[in-house]
Amino acid sequence: MTKPTAVNPRDRLRAFAPKLIELTDEVLFGDVWERPGLSKRDRSLITCAALVALNRTEQQRGHFARAVANGVTGDELVELITHLAFYSGWPTAMSAAHVAKEVLEEGEKK
Repeated sequence: MTKPTAVNPRDRLRAFAPKLIELTDEVLFGDVWERPGLSKRDRSLITCAALVALNRTEQQRGHFARAVANGVTGDELVELITHLAFYSGWPTAMSAAHVAKEVLEEGEKK
C-alpha cells in the first residue's frame, strides 16, 4: 500500500495568490532560509518560537515538522513551548503543545 503524498500548504494557495507563493518560495525559503549566518536547525527554533509566541497554530504544524527534519528533537520542541508559556501566555503554549503532540505522533507513525 502506498502512502498518500503530503500536500504542501502553499500549493492550496498557488492559484489564488501566486505572487505571495512565489515570494515565499524564492525569497523566504530560497534566500532567507539559505543564508549562512544561522543553521537551519537554529532558524527552525527561532521560527517555531515566533509562531508559538504569536499563536499562529495554522503555521506551527508545518514548521514543527520542518524543525524535526532540521534536527530539533521532540523534547527540545516541548521545552521551547514550555519556556514560552511564561513569556507568551499559558493558553498560547497549551495550543502549541496540542499541535506539537499531533506533529510528533504523526512523525512516529512514518
